[in-house]
Amino acid sequence: MTDLVYRFPDRDFADWDALHALLDRSFAPMATRIDPPSSMTRLTSELLARKAGDEFILSCRSGDHLVATAFVRPEGNWAYVGKIAVEEGWRRRGITRRMLEFIEAHGREAGWDYLELQVRIELTENLAAFGALGFVEIERTAHAGYDRPTSVTLRKQLV
Repeated sequence: MTDLVYRFPDRDFADWDALHALLDRSFAPMATRIDPPSSMTRLTSELLARKAGDEFILSCRSGDHLVATAFVRPEGNWAYVGKIAVEEGWRRRGITRRMLEFIEAHGREAGWDYLELQVRIELTENLAAFGALGFVEIERTAHAGYDRPTSVTLRKQLV
């Protein structure tokens, strides 16, 4: 198996077009399954670069190829993890688990008590996967204009 190089936080990341393409490919299959549409539909390479100015980015590469990513936004004593993506041909190899291990180790050093992330309610397989990684449901929320839950907030304690 090809060696993977994980960087977190990847302060030198600059391949915004590759990042946008990876996220676009990763989020595209859920487009017909979730309502409302993902915020990914509004993101561009430029907006991702701006987003990274306020958040940490995790990159995972095989050679020059970006195979996985996540954004992490510190919120005082905790952090929000979002835009987690793994290239389709690289899934089911423990990459998400390893990315979260890097984020958790950094978080413990930074004094974060927990991590949170949100999963769309329709994506039951993602809810199960994050549950297997130690995240627990803490709340269900509705997007603006919806009278039913559309997202599930999950939390993982670090301390």
